[in-house]
Amino acid sequence: MASVRDQARVLTRPWNQTRRIREIVQAVVILGVLTLFSILFLAPFVWMLATSLKVQQQVFDPNWIPDPIAWNNYPDALASAPFGVYFKNSAIITIFSTLGSVLSSSLVAYSFARLKWPGRDFWFGVVLATMMLPGAVTWIPTYILFAKIGWVNTFLPLIVPSYLGGGAFFIFLLRQFFRGIPMELSEAARIDGAGELRIWWQIILPLCQPAIATVTIFAFNGSWQDYMGPLVYLNSEDKYTLQLGLTIFKAGGGGIPMWHWMMAASLVVMLPILVIFFLGQNYFLEGVTLTGLKG
Repeated sequence: MASVRDQARVLTRPWNQTRRIREIVQAVVILGVLTLFSILFLAPFVWMLATSLKVQQQVFDPNWIPDPIAWNNYPDALASAPFGVYFKNSAIITIFSTLGSVLSSSLVAYSFARLKWPGRDFWFGVVLATMMLPGAVTWIPTYILFAKIGWVNTFLPLIVPSYLGGGAFFIFLLRQFFRGIPMELSEAARIDGAGELRIWWQIILPLCQPAIATVTIFAFNGSWQDYMGPLVYLNSEDKYTLQLGLTIFKAGGGGIPMWHWMMAASLVVMLPILVIFFLGQNYFLEGVTLTGLKG
């Protein structure tokens, strides 16, 4: 009996070795491809960092290592314009807009996923169809509407629309997640006398933290980096956001673009997005993964 086992081990040993070698080669190839793509994606950021530390005369120097390293570009860039005011304006718009997107999109998604009402599937299809409509198509009628009610040159056109549904993509994302929650939880809450708003707030939202975190990150990123919205609706410099403030470096001194200052200021503007992503990356990745698996 032992000899049969020994013979089986001898016969299977080359096959196991071949399989292990194949797995090692496959892992090396995958790691190499991922490393290559990582370098390609990080190259613009590294160039941006290098440019932010160069003097004006060396901005277009092909050397990626600044010599000398101009650390003073950062305080000089931030002192060249009222970036404190720009930061405050961007923070106000982003915080309230993100809050509105999360609350309104989750509420609409709850109605599409958990409630039964006539025409629900049809109207959900209409909502999805709006994702195929380019945003530029609605700029003129939206601007005319906000101009007639006196909202131009205020933060309202950049905040209020987020409270009117939050966007088709967020609604779709949350609806897919909500549908994966057992209906028995909602039915048990209704038996206990809970209304739909209470079920949405106290049961559904706490169970959907990954999806909520995903929507929060997307909404924050979209509002923080929004350029066209502030450009269209904001006219006074004291209401400018950081994205509009960065454009002052294109003119620069004497009409010469100050690219090194622009790169330095852009890196500072990028920091809140990086912080938000790294703080919520686990929820973000889990939310994106689980949303794709929900029915």
